[in-house]
Parts: sequence; structure tokens; C-alpha cells
Amino acid sequence: MSESDAVALFSRGAEEILLAEGLEKKIKTGRSLRVKAGFDPTAPDLHLGHTVLLNKLKQFQDVGHEVMFLIGDFTGMIGDPTGKNVTRKPLTRDEVIENAKTYEQQIFKILDPTKTLVMFNSSWMNAMNSAELIRLASRHTVARMLERDDFSRRYRNGQPIAIHEFLYPLIQGYDSVAMKADVELGGTDQKFNLLVGRQLQEAYGQEPQVVITMPILEGLDGVQKMSKSLGNYVGITEPPDDMFGKLMSISDDLMWRYYELLSFRLMDEVDRWRKQCEDGANPRDYKVRLAQEIVERFHGASAASAALETFEARFKRGALPDDLELLQLRAHDVSYAIANLLKDAGLTSSTSESYRMLKQGAVRIDGERVSNQKLLLTAGTTHIYQVGKKRFAKVQILS
Repeated sequence: MSESDAVALFSRGAEEILLAEGLEKKIKTGRSLRVKAGFDPTAPDLHLGHTVLLNKLKQFQDVGHEVMFLIGDFTGMIGDPTGKNVTRKPLTRDEVIENAKTYEQQIFKILDPTKTLVMFNSSWMNAMNSAELIRLASRHTVARMLERDDFSRRYRNGQPIAIHEFLYPLIQGYDSVAMKADVELGGTDQKFNLLVGRQLQEAYGQEPQVVITMPILEGLDGVQKMSKSLGNYVGITEPPDDMFGKLMSISDDLMWRYYELLSFRLMDEVDRWRKQCEDGANPRDYKVRLAQEIVERFHGASAASAALETFEARFKRGALPDDLELLQLRAHDVSYAIANLLKDAGLTSSTSESYRMLKQGAVRIDGERVSNQKLLLTAGTTHIYQVGKKRFAKVQILS
């Protein structure tokens, strides 16, 4: 793989690369880069939002770079203050150990266990004495700490900031020194901490790491970040049927975001599918492909196929009537425009009403809401079409 192709691959979905020319320079050396991502074991279960970083690690791993998965068991007992308006309650040692065990089990659903170095920052932090910790603290200033949005906001508002909270970004930054990281991945909310790593590496005589920030994945609602506490998450240990159903519930726009950040499909292929949907193809077909890919990753191919069958059967057993007479309509070409079909099937009085119902989200195909006014339906297919709560038609499109 050429340097430019590698940079393009590692840039996929990234919010920012600091510095992009530094990444290309490191790749040109031809050596295996040490690529780091750190996770505090704050909860026992990972969800798809966490896998955004894991997927990026896998991309580095697949082309031969050394992946280091850091479990922040020491920093977890401090509590990450990022984005918090109050001092965060630290985890107990027992909580950290228990959560860390489940992390090790879950990450290898994506990463190759034979090529992944799992590390714990307690390995070097427990060995650091108080004098060494004071020397580490001397490498950074209070003024720089207060440049962080959450710290500066709390300081302005007169809210307390505990001294130990200043240690968190210092220790996260020192992790990069201890691990001799060439590249560190993190969420956009971790940018300050990742840059501290660059600064400390310079202070300790190392070449600064390249920082790649990845966006925070939106949850199923498409608005707030994916979070277990908000209930808008897909856990990677969830049963296949639940995982498949949740992914099928996302909006058409959010689907493309998930493709970029969660799928291993080539972006050229994804971009082609998106163009096909803009030209009238049914987004549902591509949403099925996304759901199957992700379920297969965590549960296997047979489970993904079974989840699709369960999903299809669930809709047919649910709100959709099963006693509808089959209506056959002949396509004027190889496909049938959705607005025309709804009118011709007697579900709307005009194509104008069809467009209005589509815009309002009042149209469903086989129980799934559709809003694409350019949707083209393929000849030879049979579906149940619904407008509003009471108008149904089972339509077979003839060629």
C-alpha cells in the first residue's frame, strides 16, 4: 500500500489528524508504527460507539502496524473529568478490575488477539514514586490546564476543580511516553489530553505522536451521542435479533454515517450505494446489508442470516395485515416510482398526496418507514405498502 493510500485509509471518518504530514512522514519510514488507543474501564460493556476507535485500530493492524490497546486501570481510579461540570466519582479498584476483564474479552471480536498488545497503565504508574510524579507535574502549567473547555468553564462559574483532576490529562499524556506511541487515537472530546501526550513526549526527548481524533458516534436517535444511560445504544454483546432490529430502526441519513464509521466496506462502494439511493433505490436494502455486516462481525454469518429472517417475520406477524388480496400493477419501465404506485394502488388520491405523505413520514413498506420521494421500486417484487394507520395494499409489480 502506498503512503497516500495508507493516509487515505487512516483518514476515513476521522475528524482531525494532527499533524497529517507527520503521519505520512512516519509511514514513509517503512517501519511498523506503534498505534495506541486508551479506554478507561468505566463500564463493563462496550457498544458500537466504542468500536469507532477499535475499527480504526484494526485498519492499522491489517496493514502491519503494531496495535496497543491500553486499559486505563490507573486513570480509571482518578475519573476522567472530560466534559464534566462536577468532579467525577472515581471507580474502586474492584470495579476497575472487573470491567477490564470484560474489555479484554470484547475487543477481540474486532482485533486480532495474536497481534494486539493489551497494556495497563498501572504497570508504570504504580512504579512511579512521588518525586517522579512531581517531576511529571512540572512539565505542564495551570494556565495550560485551564485552556481546557470543561476546566475553564468550571473555573469561571466558581465550581470546584480538585487537584487530582489535573493529574488525569498528565497521566494520559505520560502513557504515550511510556508506550513510545507513534500514533494515538481518541474521540474528539479527548483532543486536549491527546495533545498533552505530544507535549510530554517532546519534553522526554521522544518524537511527538500523531493524533487522530474520531467523531463521537450518534446513537439510534441520530441526535445525542451513543450512550447506555440514554438508551440509544447498540451493545456489541447484545443478542443478534436485538442488534439487527436496532440497526434497522435508524434513519436513512444516519445509515450513511454508520457506514463510514462502523463498516469495513470500501468507501467507493458506499458512495456508489448512496448515489443509487439518491437516484431512487430503496435505502432499506442497504440498511439490511449494514445490519448483517455488523451482526456477522460480533455473532457470525449464520446468526446474521437468522436475524434477518426473524426481523422480516416479525413485521409480517405484527401490524401488517396478512389477509390482503394481491394487487398486480405493471411497471411502465424496469421500475415503478413510489409516488405513482401509491396513487395507482388507491392508497393516495394523487401523486401530490403521495409526495406529501412521504414527506410527513406516513408511508411504510413492509412495516418500515420510507421518505425518499424519488424511490424506484423494482419490477418482479411484492411488498405491503401502507399510508397512515389504516390504508394498506399488497402489490406485486409486473415487468
